Amino acid sequence: MNNKAIVYMIFSAFAFTFLNVGVKYLESLSVNQIIFFRSLGTLFFTVPLIIKNRLPFFGNQKGLLLFRSAVGLTSMFFFFSALKYITVGTAVSLRYISPIFAAIFAIFLLKEKVKLLQWFCFLIAFGGVVVLRKFELDMDYTGLIMGLCSAFFAGLVYISIHMIGNRDHPVVVVNFFMLVSTIVGGIFTISNWTTPSVQEWLVLASLGISGYLAQLFMTKAFQIGETNVIAPLKYIEVVFSIILGVLWFGEIYSFITLLGIGLIIIGLAGNIYLKRKPKNS
Repeated sequence: MNNKAIVYMIFSAFAFTFLNVGVKYLESLSVNQIIFFRSLGTLFFTVPLIIKNRLPFFGNQKGLLLFRSAVGLTSMFFFFSALKYITVGTAVSLRYISPIFAAIFAIFLLKEKVKLLQWFCFLIAFGGVVVLRKFELDMDYTGLIMGLCSAFFAGLVYISIHMIGNRDHPVVVVNFFMLVSTIVGGIFTISNWTTPSVQEWLVLASLGISGYLAQLFMTKAFQIGETNVIAPLKYIEVVFSIILGVLWFGEIYSFITLLGIGLIIIGLAGNIYLKRKPKNS
């Protein structure tokens, strides 16, 4: 077991958590304004890397890159919107339902097969959503729907990245996504601008940094670690989000909410294990 890879993945989850909490803190600002600064901040890292490594700025597969950026931007919009209505931990958990949608899309678009036990794991995870929907009386259904919409489009993100493959460098893919998000977010921000306070400016500045570090550490973890060990660790982000949500915002998680979140994590972590398990084992 590569302990360094595990540390990288934990750092990645922590960086993602700070990004989520930062967005939650900026409730007084419009989602488009947050998207603009989050994306612009990351461009400060990706553009120099593209120039340094002499990579094609707009990539080789502009159509697929544009599609990946469009669905990624839509997913980000719904996720940031969900954070305005529901707790951080719940929003993050709902976003992680995306592998279910990705598996369904892969059957029809990529002709991939899904194991029977994987469907069982998906059923457990979806059962967690049902628990949140049916039994959590304080659940804001607007946030719930937005969280599921975010997961739906995130599923399309996975499919589009798979279709892009290694024909475009990962930095190019991220940069194209951030560029499109900056432009679209900026256009919609012009007519809906809210002047941030000093504290909000600092949080806005941190979003791009947190997002970049999260992606960087996650990439490093997968490069040197075993996928079936590293991938489930990304769900630590849910735990971190719950802890910071309680400490920073005074969020309250009922037993039903934690049960629903737990079922989602168990189901999706089980899916990762089954997907990476050798066929002859």
